[in-house]
Amino acid sequence: MTLEELEALVHAGEIDTVLLALTDMQGRLMGKRLVAEHFVQEVAAHGAEGCNYLLAVDVEMTPVDGFAIASWERGYGDFLLKPDLETLRPVPWQEGTAVCIADVAWLNGTDVPPSPRQVLRRQLDRLAQRGWTAYAGTELEFIVHRDSYEDAWRKGYRDLDPANLYNVDYSLLGTARVEPLIRTIRNCMGAAGMAVEDSKGECNLGQHEINFRYADALRTADQHVIYKNGAKEIAAQEGMSITFMAKLNEREGNSCHIHFSLGDAKGPLFARDDGVFNSFLAGQLAALRELTLLLAPNVNSYKRYAAGTFAPTAVAWGRDNRTCSLRVVGEGPSLRFENRVGGADLNPYMALAAIVAAGLHGIDAALELPPVFEGDAYRDPSLPRVPTSLRDARDLFAGSQVAREAFGEEVVAHYVHAADVELDAFARAVTDWERFRGFERL
Repeated sequence: MTLEELEALVHAGEIDTVLLALTDMQGRLMGKRLVAEHFVQEVAAHGAEGCNYLLAVDVEMTPVDGFAIASWERGYGDFLLKPDLETLRPVPWQEGTAVCIADVAWLNGTDVPPSPRQVLRRQLDRLAQRGWTAYAGTELEFIVHRDSYEDAWRKGYRDLDPANLYNVDYSLLGTARVEPLIRTIRNCMGAAGMAVEDSKGECNLGQHEINFRYADALRTADQHVIYKNGAKEIAAQEGMSITFMAKLNEREGNSCHIHFSLGDAKGPLFARDDGVFNSFLAGQLAALRELTLLLAPNVNSYKRYAAGTFAPTAVAWGRDNRTCSLRVVGEGPSLRFENRVGGADLNPYMALAAIVAAGLHGIDAALELPPVFEGDAYRDPSLPRVPTSLRDARDLFAGSQVAREAFGEEVVAHYVHAADVELDAFARAVTDWERFRGFERL
């Protein structure tokens, strides 16, 4: 939707609300509901303010000490939300509503470096200096429950009613049980301007996936966060709930596989330049462990890495091998690699920024691609392992020269502190597992 098209819809009385949204550290949409006339007349050109605590809070939206960009000492002032009108689109599941993603800047117009969209933009600028464009597709898995979000809260998220009671992976019969909801999500995302390709069942009870056509990396990240937010809103409207937790229970977790390729002025690049492809993929292998924090940012993220669950545990690349962290697929112009490390709880801007940074490290260091792995990567003890805890990933990221060179000290410190906040919160929590294990028997 162009600004001119929005203006026409506003004047016709069809759009009355515009959501101006930034993406926070957790990959969530935050912002304001603006009267559409005000957006058109003022905000589209000049932006709007938002409290800078939005990039300095935990999951519960509690202001947290230790972030350099915002604090009580600095008075929690404002930063500027600058509408990117290329992202303007309707929100079909909300009456009379459109949405626009914002870049985040200080009031003097300079970027806020830790803002996830700005982190990704800087990595894409590094590619652009070489004449390259990143293309990506993200595959988000989620679990549907017939409980509303409010009922799930009241139950303490126990004894929930999954939308399917058996494994419906590729099952057309089983997925038909949830098709009214999934069809609504597919159609609404299509009406919002996204190229929806398909949906399918997955292994866990009530687990599904909806897939979209690949796009340039920034557009993919923007669509990812709008879709993820929208799917939850549509489920809530139907009295149901969706979770994108990386690991809800002991069964299969929710992944976010990322398909990635490069292009230049002549088209897809990987198939035309083996040297670029090999070094870019070698960079993924070399930097994966130290950049895992940006693919798995939460304590729960690491519960997903378990042998035999289609979640990777080893750092290796293979051709169409789903036991590896990096799976090479496609031929000719469609040649690409799939990063299988991320869970559905990742922030797509940060994950894609990590992939670009790792690839450029491989290019700049002229890394050689190790031989392709064949067989079951779960069972090979000689392979490096994906970090098994947030603590390990945090320490690897904190010590990463690749991260510092790509993102800068300010961004590294910001996201290391975000990991510390998560770790401290978990360390204070007493879990159901501890109560059941120890209430009587310890």
